[in-house]
Amino acid sequence: MSGIIITCALTGSIHTPSMSPHLPITGPQIAQAGREAADAGAAILHLHARHPVTGQPLAALEHFNGFVPVFARVSDAVLKLSTGGSAVMSLDDRLAAPLKIGPERPR
Repeated sequence: MSGIIITCALTGSIHTPSMSPHLPITGPQIAQAGREAADAGAAILHLHARHPVTGQPLAALEHFNGFVPVFARVSDAVLKLSTGGSAVMSLDDRLAAPLKIGPERPR
């Protein structure tokens, strides 16, 4: 018997609300999309943070904190925080939130 692992990238990396009105950009929207994806069978959630008004990719810890803690409470999906973002972001900017949040701990 072979298993299937489904990864879901909730926001994509470069997508903006002008490309789709269904793109989740706020913390609550991303949290809801993640819950729905996990409930539908996604085992891994690939997460980008977004500016809650413009939808532009951000790497700030406060934006990741808008949804990461929710997943820890409501889902067993593996969380994969993106270190991507904008070509103009420094490596330190891209790594700031993932390094602060750290790897998942066994439950």
